[in-house]
Amino acid sequence: MCYDKGQKPDIYILPDFEYEIETEHGGMVFLLFIFWIILNGKITPEVVIFGLVLTALITVFQRVLFGRTLKDDLRALQKSPYFAAFLAVLLWEILKANIKVMRMIPKGEKKLQPVLVTFRTDLKTDFCRFLFANSITLTPGTITVEAEEDVFRVHCLEEKLLDTSDSNRCLKLLRKMEA
Repeated sequence: MCYDKGQKPDIYILPDFEYEIETEHGGMVFLLFIFWIILNGKITPEVVIFGLVLTALITVFQRVLFGRTLKDDLRALQKSPYFAAFLAVLLWEILKANIKVMRMIPKGEKKLQPVLVTFRTDLKTDFCRFLFANSITLTPGTITVEAEEDVFRVHCLEEKLLDTSDSNRCLKLLRKMEA
């Protein structure tokens, strides 16, 4: 940049940035490094050096930008069986809803009674509310129209297609994920 004589350039002072890889982050580097080696399928000096640098940078990145720690990752790992069960139940519910909707549509004798249902849920985290809203939308015959905090508004082809009771298996699994 060119500046006129006597004109001072704009100077931006960046805040001090100090970061130490603490012992708990060393564990994350190790886990990511092992994953890196498994994905590469071979161990060469280049793979090892690049893997260590890359995994250290990823760990620093997730700590600085997202405030994530190894404890957060281990907590998420502990809840992964609930998430896997949630996905299995969701796929089963989607299959059942597909069959119900396929049976409803060709029968011309019965008119569909579309409804707009508003209800509250006791899910606490945004992530679980997000999963619940999208699982409703993925299920044939229902669409989440609005999700504000704990209030959901859902459009259904028929009211019986939406199960918001405490016996809803998807809701039970999401509650376990939050615990």
